[in-house]
Amino acid sequence: MTTDSIPQIIILVILVLFSAYFSATETAFSSLNKTRIKTLVEKGNKRAKLVLKLSDEYDKLLSAILIGNNIVNISMASIATVLFISLYGDIGATISTAVITVVVLIFGEISPKSLAKDSPEKFAMFSAPFISVLIVILTPLNFIFSQWKKLLSKLFKIEESQGISQEELLMIVDEVQQDGNIDDNSGELIRSAIEFRDLKAEEILTHRMDLEAVSIDADKQEIAEKFSQTKFSRLLIYDNSIDNIVGVIHQKDFYIDGAIAPQSLSEIMSAPVFVQQSDKINDILKTLQKEKSHVAVVLDEYCGTLGIVTMEDILEELVGEIWDEHDEVVESFVKTSDNTYTVDCSVTTEEFFEFFELKPDEESISLSGWIMENLGDVPNVNDTFSYEHLDITVLEMDIHRTEKISVRVNEKPETENEEE
Repeated sequence: MTTDSIPQIIILVILVLFSAYFSATETAFSSLNKTRIKTLVEKGNKRAKLVLKLSDEYDKLLSAILIGNNIVNISMASIATVLFISLYGDIGATISTAVITVVVLIFGEISPKSLAKDSPEKFAMFSAPFISVLIVILTPLNFIFSQWKKLLSKLFKIEESQGISQEELLMIVDEVQQDGNIDDNSGELIRSAIEFRDLKAEEILTHRMDLEAVSIDADKQEIAEKFSQTKFSRLLIYDNSIDNIVGVIHQKDFYIDGAIAPQSLSEIMSAPVFVQQSDKINDILKTLQKEKSHVAVVLDEYCGTLGIVTMEDILEELVGEIWDEHDEVVESFVKTSDNTYTVDCSVTTEEFFEFFELKPDEESISLSGWIMENLGDVPNVNDTFSYEHLDITVLEMDIHRTEKISVRVNEKPETENEEE
């Protein structure tokens, strides 16, 4: 090695450092957490503000990095070839290729990218000032490349990204929870909030068969008894039939200073809020807030009363079951022997199928409706039918509605086990 080759070696070392810088910068900006950067921006960090600006213009940033990296690597290869030919003659080009490939791979790619991946936000803030200057210098080239990108997008009909899907978002929540960054309760709450907007009124409503309502012609003593029996704070008022809900009466309006209010029922009841069974519950929540109401009457396709959705029903989809001092704790599935259960038919078919590990393939929302479909007629007490590995017996009825059933779980057939 001669003294004439020392400047070339110094230049090569500098070029390797630049190659490492560009590689690490690319990894840092592609891996950084924008939420953390925004938090630093709110705290007044100027570097973080610059990083956020650059990440919002990622196409320009990436173009500058790739142009700079290619210029550096090509220059490195050229200088190294000249250096090794002067030192080793005809085989210098081959030696140069081998040495530069190993050096760039280890010191210009793998090592810097690994380090940047571990601390992307810190390195992005470190590299931001220089890369922002380089973007300005390379503005003409960036403009050319951006136009080229638009041309390619039109030629190959590339669609713009539509953002993150709900499934991807739920997967992210699962990953964050598994990493221990959030606990199980927080994870469940986030998942409920994500899925909240897709739920419809028909999925959470209280069916008309379970409603407590009184006629507008009922006397006040009858209404007082209904309040006392149900422990509800609100009752529906109907005219002629439950398909014609005309109002909602609140207990605090019905009683004044402990005595029944002297006004007529029509004077103290409030107008009902009506929604469709296909309405999303997040829209219903906004409607209830706007109307300052606690309950919405859900209409079916014929504008009859299908059921009601309350503010409590909606909030329970977010935070889970809400109990007050008047709620009775009802066990939906009670094990009565080793392989027999008593089931309360207030559960949905989805809950029933999930509990007994069946594949849900029925459209009935209520379990009572599903039982009627399987029996082919209005159920009677002691009616029995079999479904897959279950023997089901009707235990209690309320007019035409099944209240409780007994479910005997038999051993699954071998063919079924094999398929699973």
